[in-house]
Amino acid sequence: MSNYVTAIGLDVHARSIKAFALNPMTGECERASFGYDPAAVAEWALGFESPRAVYESGVTGFHLCRSLRALGLPCVVGAVSKMQRPAADRGRKTDRRDAEFLARLLATRNVVEVWVPDGRTEAARDLSRALADARDDLQRAKQRMSKFLLRHGHVFDEATPTGARKGNWTRAYWRWADAIEFDEPDDAAAYEHYRDCVRRCQEARDALARRVVESAGRPGWRPVVDALRCVKGVDVATAFLLACEAGDFSRFRTAPEFASWCGLVPSEHSSGETSSRGGITRAGNAHVRSALVEAAWHVPMSSREPKPLAPGQEAAPAVRRHAAKCNRRLQDRREAMSASGKRPVVANCATAREMACWVWAIARMAAA
Repeated sequence: MSNYVTAIGLDVHARSIKAFALNPMTGECERASFGYDPAAVAEWALGFESPRAVYESGVTGFHLCRSLRALGLPCVVGAVSKMQRPAADRGRKTDRRDAEFLARLLATRNVVEVWVPDGRTEAARDLSRALADARDDLQRAKQRMSKFLLRHGHVFDEATPTGARKGNWTRAYWRWADAIEFDEPDDAAAYEHYRDCVRRCQEARDALARRVVESAGRPGWRPVVDALRCVKGVDVATAFLLACEAGDFSRFRTAPEFASWCGLVPSEHSSGETSSRGGITRAGNAHVRSALVEAAWHVPMSSREPKPLAPGQEAAPAVRRHAAKCNRRLQDRREAMSASGKRPVVANCATAREMACWVWAIARMAAA
């Protein structure tokens, strides 16, 4: 797909596509407008000499790219964060000008391409992200219900025979919550709504969690998922998220490149003899970054023993040894940072960055 003559820029929206075709050798150009119809776009574009199309990454996703490729039109998705627009164009933004801008970038080979996942990988991503959304919905529903009860003076305060306070959202908590009654009918209706939302969100989360476990056990994902589960703090859902978000770990040449894609590397502002580094860039995949940061919080609480295999989990001896080395290294690193006085949040971010490098290495070993 690297050899092409005609560069075609596509400004894609939900219901419309503006196209601009440019032949840099002859200077010929042509414009066209379409509805969201990949077949019509491909038929028009394939009439030019050796065409190649590009559109910006964004909410329209990768459906158009895969459809155009299936119809025989080479297409790429350009990283919008890497596109530098002239300052003079900021006040003159239209769909037609955007399509022309993309075509000229492609003609001069200045497009940074986004890796386009196949349908199976994107479907796994959607499932993993749906589980994350369900967890967020459940957390918000619990927050609303507990604060509603707090406003009316109801606080769960039962204790065990040893004097320890029982946790919220346990069976004891629900027995207590179901026994609460309100004098005002409107309060009772509101409480019934909040309580029903929590239960429905919990059922949805559990159903999606079971589906994630099922998908993670399929042959296409299981080797990498089982290998990543050898890292402490990484369960099935987290390993599945890392595997499907990365898609193919071999597309990252080095571990630091993967960590940079996660947005876990330090930002830098250097010029001349002055060098200054700040917090992490957060310029990358937010889902992977959040999962790694959350997993890193488990490092200080874990033992130094190798993580045992779960029932049904399979991992090669070399992978298990490398994962055990990873767990020891992360603990040593975390203890050293804590001893030097680093704030817990800073130490955890640094641990997540190093964990990302180990995840890349372990996943490459499992996929080999």
